[in-house]
Amino acid sequence: MSDALQVKSGSLRIGDVAPDFEARTTRGPVKLSDYRGRWLIFFSHPADFTPVCTTEFVALARHQDQFEALDCALLGLSVDSLYSHLAWARAIEDKFDVKIPFPIVEDPSMAVGRAFGMIDETAADSAAMRTSYFIDPEGVVRATTCYPHNVGRSVDEMIRLLAALQLADKADVLIPEGWQPGDDVLQIPPLSETEISREDDWFCHKVKAP
Repeated sequence: MSDALQVKSGSLRIGDVAPDFEARTTRGPVKLSDYRGRWLIFFSHPADFTPVCTTEFVALARHQDQFEALDCALLGLSVDSLYSHLAWARAIEDKFDVKIPFPIVEDPSMAVGRAFGMIDETAADSAAMRTSYFIDPEGVVRATTCYPHNVGRSVDEMIRLLAALQLADKADVLIPEGWQPGDDVLQIPPLSETEISREDDWFCHKVKAP
């Protein structure tokens, strides 16, 4: 693990640069900074061979093309060993006829999980660890989600959030509640009263997405 992991547990926030690390994965050694230049969703799960995690990984694998279309890589993590990850990936392929196309990081010491705030520094295990970090091409954390161990994430929502972040960057617009790709977006409102007239449609004004 790199020295960049020497950060206070739970301190990582939106706008922070994601701590760099190098670790073994099911697809060979991975360094987080190798993903610079494209979007990355780095997500953790409590343990291999658990039912909820398995449904998530199957869904993520089946939606791989949609993440690729948004130029976004996926990177999973749990505290289990590399050998457990490999056996779990094989079991998923055998049962669900789907290959896991993204790397799964081993983190038996919980060093990565704690550095990212996925696991509290006082935790004895990873039972509460189901966190996702949406990291932009500059390595900056742009959004996070955190779920309890007994509730699975929505892959459709992960794709929607990723697309929303990318569009807001590209067009300098606001993304309304429930937005889906292709929907209208919100125009950024004026910053002062002098920019507003009685005739202006400026409050929650929707415009076509570029």
